[in-house]
Amino acid sequence: MRHPPRLSALLAGAALTMASTALAVMGTASGAAAAPACTVEYSVVGQWAGGYQGAVTVTNNSAALNGWSLGFDFPAGQVVGQGWGGKWSQSGTSVTVVNESWNGALGTGAKISAGFIASWTGANTAPTSFTLNGTPCNTDAPTPTPTPTPTTPTPTTPTTPPTTPPTTPAPVTGAPELGVSGNRFVDQNGATRRLLGVNRSGGEFMCVQGYGFFDGPVDDASVKAIADWKANTVRIPLNEECWLGLDNVKPEYRGANYVAAVKDLVAKVLAHGMTPVVELHWTHGQYTGNSAGCSDTHATCQKPMPDAQYTPAFWTSVANTFKNDKRVVFDLFNEPYPDRATSTAAQAWSCWRDGGTCPGIGYEVAGMQDLVDAVRATGAKNLVLVPGLAYSNDLSQWLTYRPTDPAGNLAAAWHVYNFNTCADETCWNTALAPVAAQVPLLAGEIGENTCGHAFIDRVMKWFDDRGLSYLGWTWNTWNCNSGPALITSYDGTPTAFGIGLRDHLRALNP
Repeated sequence: MRHPPRLSALLAGAALTMASTALAVMGTASGAAAAPACTVEYSVVGQWAGGYQGAVTVTNNSAALNGWSLGFDFPAGQVVGQGWGGKWSQSGTSVTVVNESWNGALGTGAKISAGFIASWTGANTAPTSFTLNGTPCNTDAPTPTPTPTPTTPTPTTPTTPPTTPPTTPAPVTGAPELGVSGNRFVDQNGATRRLLGVNRSGGEFMCVQGYGFFDGPVDDASVKAIADWKANTVRIPLNEECWLGLDNVKPEYRGANYVAAVKDLVAKVLAHGMTPVVELHWTHGQYTGNSAGCSDTHATCQKPMPDAQYTPAFWTSVANTFKNDKRVVFDLFNEPYPDRATSTAAQAWSCWRDGGTCPGIGYEVAGMQDLVDAVRATGAKNLVLVPGLAYSNDLSQWLTYRPTDPAGNLAAAWHVYNFNTCADETCWNTALAPVAAQVPLLAGEIGENTCGHAFIDRVMKWFDDRGLSYLGWTWNTWNCNSGPALITSYDGTPTAFGIGLRDHLRALNP
């Protein structure tokens, strides 16, 4: 996000809405029948013209399996395009899902879930017959009638009481060490976590403009005011030149002084039980092309991509600073927009991932893979957030181009404002839902320029319905008519915009 009063205008884009319907195909045992060997729940998570997202959950009611294969037939000609949670294939109307190497074990009573995106025409009728390793599911098996035989009475042996089903892990108290499990954020106990909170702008621009470290106070009282909104996450935008101590920044606001100020704010956020997200906002590199925020070589505005000259060094230093504390999250780059400089989407996404010499950008680019590699080379295992294109508003090819992470701790970041391209439920259903089905998704910035909260109310509902995460922009006392400012005072007094987020967070965590 660009910033009032010292920053430029906001941008971004993309998304789509699904009607969420679900139907369960379940078998029930009758008085004279045994439980089915397996049960399958089939659901339509969301549907749009010509396509939908579906899910299957299989419960094994028989002997433990070391390897499984689910089979079913589509009754209306649906065609699977992509799937996850298993290896999906289709021949005619017949669909087969085979376990991955990591989820082949399916014990007695255990469940396995998988999802998919499919196309449909005419009707989207649900399948009704399923097999697990060739055995029909959702079908009661007749109980055989025993043949009476004479027996000698024997003392009754007490039966072993049934095993208590596993309980949901208890969440860690305070700020968790965050990781990724499938498409969920989890803490070190394995409990699902959502990141819900605010951005605290200032660290990206105050230092390079020569005014200080942050815009407004970052003392304990001001951080506690954020926690009093029932926020559990604070995103902290940073400036790479200030962190690295480049000599265009005033000595008192650069290098060790700047790093110490950031570490102090991170410590205060942690002390109040919240997750700090340290994020790279402004970077070096001259860009004067389409949608340029400034013509300055220095880190005085949002650039289309990180620079190869300094950004890998920035992330190496940040990762070394926080690698021993997995409660700290790394957000690689605020709002990439190489799509404004290149002529094709393929060029933009390749630039985004691989960096190098990118069409329309006059400096050497560090791609998202370069930055992941820089972080992991330090030994840091912290959660890493990777934004998309179009000022982080486009995730349409995020899954195709996502970087490789040897730590397996990568999630998608997305931004949305009411003036973006992807700013309605139709786009969110089409562009976001497939990503959120495979990896955790954080809306790192949500906001609107109306000085109201009707738009973010819709965003929060869509994300709440799917158990996803979001952060409001921004915990600064700017005029909400010039940008989405949440507060009028650092004691937490909300603007007309901020009251929507505050009341919503308090309702979620009374």
